[in-house]
Amino acid sequence: MALKEEFENTGNWLFRWRSYLPLIVIGVFLLALREYEYPGHSERLDHIWEAVCLIVSFFGLGIRVVTIGHTPKGTSGRNTKHQVAETLNTTGIYSVVRNPLYLGNFFMGLGIALFAHLWWLTLIYILIFWLYYERIIFAEEVFLREKFGEKYLEWANCTPAFIPRFSQYKKADLPFSLRNVLRREYNGFFAVIVVLFVFETVGEIFAEGRIEFDKGWLIILGIGFVVWMVLRSLKKYTNVLNVEGR
Repeated sequence: MALKEEFENTGNWLFRWRSYLPLIVIGVFLLALREYEYPGHSERLDHIWEAVCLIVSFFGLGIRVVTIGHTPKGTSGRNTKHQVAETLNTTGIYSVVRNPLYLGNFFMGLGIALFAHLWWLTLIYILIFWLYYERIIFAEEVFLREKFGEKYLEWANCTPAFIPRFSQYKKADLPFSLRNVLRREYNGFFAVIVVLFVFETVGEIFAEGRIEFDKGWLIILGIGFVVWMVLRSLKKYTNVLNVEGR
């Protein structure tokens, strides 16, 4: 098989399973927590570092929020069966970077990787992310090039794949829809909280030699769960979060 076809086939396979394969990486992170200890042997510094990690992950979620809030139905999202693109997004955040959702994913995962304050674990995460999403992006771009032709090439030639170029920003065609964001991103919001809560708890076990639940994290987890349940119920049992054309 030619390298181009191999990259495309691998990318499509990773695309279909991209929601589950990261669980393997999380398993590796949990094993790495055996080396967990407080930075500078200070619990106060550890709490500050945890807050930084949470901010980094939610910064990534914020990128996804901005992206999804302006995109139409049938494009960006969590579809896994096959590539979907009824229209080519070239305005808003897509005018400064071609893959804003994956850029958001990078920061969401980076906050988690940084949590254990192990430099080599963060490096492994960056390398895995690069290899993993490189194939997915390759397969997506083959699909978009075949579907949109010259229009896609013109956009791709002047828009960076991953590092934003803010100087060429163009206002989004569609207004921001908070309801669309709430309907589509509540799982990601709660997943970040759950993963970091688990890491905090496991880290405490290795650092202190006992199971101890941090009150602050229990509050964050409780609030996150309530928000998740409310949004899930609204999506499943009502039309409150439905937006025409989104």
